[in-house]
Amino acid sequence: MSNSPRTIVIVGGVAGGATAAARARRCNETANIILLEKDEYVSFANCGLPYHIGGEIPDRDKLLIATPDKFREWFNIDVRTRHECLSINRPQKSISVKNHLTDETYELPYDRLILSPGASPIVPDFAGVKAANVFTLRNLADTDAILRYLEDEPRKVAVIGAGFIGLEMVEMLHKLGLQVTLVELQKQVMPPLDDEMARLVEAELKRNNITLHLGTGLKDIRTVDNIATQVVLDNGTTFDTDMVILSIGVRPNTKLAADAGLQIGPNVSGGGGITVNQYMQTSDPLIYAAGDAVEYTHGITRQTMRVPLAGPANRAGRIAGEHAATDAAPPMAPVFGTSIVRVFNTIAGMSGISGKTAEKLNIPYAAVWVPARHHSSYYPGSEEMLIKLLYAPDTAPAPGSKGKILGVQIVGGAGVDKRIDVIATAMHFGGTINDLAELDLAYAPPFGSAKDPVHMAAFVAQNTLRKLDRTIPPQSIYGDRDQVQWIDVRNPAEWQAGHLANARWIPLNELRKRIGEIDPKRPVVTICRAGQRGYYATRILRQHGCKDVATLSGGMFMANVIAKP
Repeated sequence: MSNSPRTIVIVGGVAGGATAAARARRCNETANIILLEKDEYVSFANCGLPYHIGGEIPDRDKLLIATPDKFREWFNIDVRTRHECLSINRPQKSISVKNHLTDETYELPYDRLILSPGASPIVPDFAGVKAANVFTLRNLADTDAILRYLEDEPRKVAVIGAGFIGLEMVEMLHKLGLQVTLVELQKQVMPPLDDEMARLVEAELKRNNITLHLGTGLKDIRTVDNIATQVVLDNGTTFDTDMVILSIGVRPNTKLAADAGLQIGPNVSGGGGITVNQYMQTSDPLIYAAGDAVEYTHGITRQTMRVPLAGPANRAGRIAGEHAATDAAPPMAPVFGTSIVRVFNTIAGMSGISGKTAEKLNIPYAAVWVPARHHSSYYPGSEEMLIKLLYAPDTAPAPGSKGKILGVQIVGGAGVDKRIDVIATAMHFGGTINDLAELDLAYAPPFGSAKDPVHMAAFVAQNTLRKLDRTIPPQSIYGDRDQVQWIDVRNPAEWQAGHLANARWIPLNELRKRIGEIDPKRPVVTICRAGQRGYYATRILRQHGCKDVATLSGGMFMANVIAKP
């Protein structure tokens, strides 16, 4: 490590910049480190903002991760809040800075420069968005403004955008007693999820009396005396509101880097961010970048893309800070977009790619849907989750060798976070379905099962790869049913509670003695509640002369999820 004095200037705080500053100091005690933040707060928990609004984090100060005084006292870092970088002069190795407290502008030299400009909320371009009761949520100032307006006791609120922040705000505002209407341009909530998985989240929203407008966007906000009173949608729907929260998405703040001639990625696959190498260096090796404005390499697609999440921002900031301070650091690993959100009593998590992303990028994949309990079903309190596991089929070329895990989505109750993290870890190491099946996971009845939901999903996928079973996706129930013998092997009560119209009921315990009722020359699909008994039936039928047999993945659980209204 070099201890030669160098000046490291960091533009932007929060996750990427603040982490970079602290890491740089820990790696170089002699460096002159200056952190500029154009807003009032240099390091705060922006992911906690909705929960402060909803009262789950009552103490506002808990959101302040580190203050300027703490940076000075602990790390000897010169923190300058309300200081904005206006431009970068690369030949002179300096930046132009405006002090918003004094309106002074000055030049600040650097030996290494780290950019962490973040991203800004996307706001439509029409007059109504400037109303006093229309808000975005990106920082503490936004939070304070929302809380002040809530003191006037509005009754109705429109949340525009059903991504992470939008869904969190829906729950928190509902908790405060407001009537909530949620609008999403896509035909589903949580657009990164596959449609059938998002339906479980939508069902939870409806259970909590949230009004949904999906597949239509915001057209206008009507105002009276600078107060929003009505929301107008693209499909012509109009409804009254006392308050609007815009959560449409974020746009990377790349202008500073672009104006300096730094390379910016193409605006595809969520891109358009600052281009960096594995040490977070931009196209100018003396300038680094980290956070929501940066493009990372995706662990499955190997394409570069923006992943505006706190985890990658913190890891990237750590690498940028160390390399800027010492000219060496571990490389930034690819990211998988691992994320999770709570929507009332439902939790949705994901990592890797979805089915629709795989199709868009022409990546071959197979998928299984597996309902499972988060701990032993005989132990009180077990909650169900649905796992969708994507993996490379046996014919797949790169980027997936046979059985390589490509993605996972899980929606359910308790225990979703644990399984998402386990599978994300396996993906980080290039894991396969077989690796998942062989994991030695902790087990006791209050915590899991001897065959964990992770194992169960892997076992189902293993059976397909080993040709012990062939599963068909739940969407197949809307295909040509007359060409297939649909054999429902559930018990009498399950059958009577509901079944597919063209299905024949042969309970599993009667299947062997009634095998003659099935034509071995015609395709067969077995159905149970979740897939396990259907698989048992498939094995029986195959060994009794039926060649074309498949199991409905996810069984009637999934058939009910995707049922058309």
